[in-house]
Amino acid sequence: MGEHVPPQPHPSRMTAFTGHPLVVGVVPDQSPLVALTAVSLARATGAPAIYFAHVDTSRYADVEHPDGTVTHLSIDPDLDDEDWPEREAALVEQVEQWMASADLPWHFRYLAGRPDRALTHLARAVDASAFVVGSHVRRHHRLTDFVNGSVSMQLSHRQHRPVVVVPVNVVDWEGRAPWE
Repeated sequence: MGEHVPPQPHPSRMTAFTGHPLVVGVVPDQSPLVALTAVSLARATGAPAIYFAHVDTSRYADVEHPDGTVTHLSIDPDLDDEDWPEREAALVEQVEQWMASADLPWHFRYLAGRPDRALTHLARAVDASAFVVGSHVRRHHRLTDFVNGSVSMQLSHRQHRPVVVVPVNVVDWEGRAPWE
């Protein structure tokens, strides 16, 4: 038996920007720059909608539905996490504030599990042309921690859609980058 090789990026696998939605990663207290960038890109490409999505890593996807939604459960079966609806409501409110003046249709999905897998499932389900995510802002002590913790890095290596990374926290040239 040969080694399994996943489908590789190829011109035949491209999804045209024009007329296809965008998937935007959302985290609590995220900079509105990510949403504003998505709105600008959506307008420029004629995207019919923006799908904002948060991935709760303390939960796992039990069932992935064809519309990109998931039925999810707590990772710890002894812990009945009943707070996730409040987290979802707060994120929806955050997105509503960002999109208040935008004249674009948008949707919100509360997903679960690994962020790269969950966002990829959603992108496939809605036939998205690209992802828009904020840059990784946590400080790490090693380059491997930075790379492994970066959703944009994981997305760029695990699926074929383009990933637009919006800088949300930069350092000047004398400062230290997250991997330094």
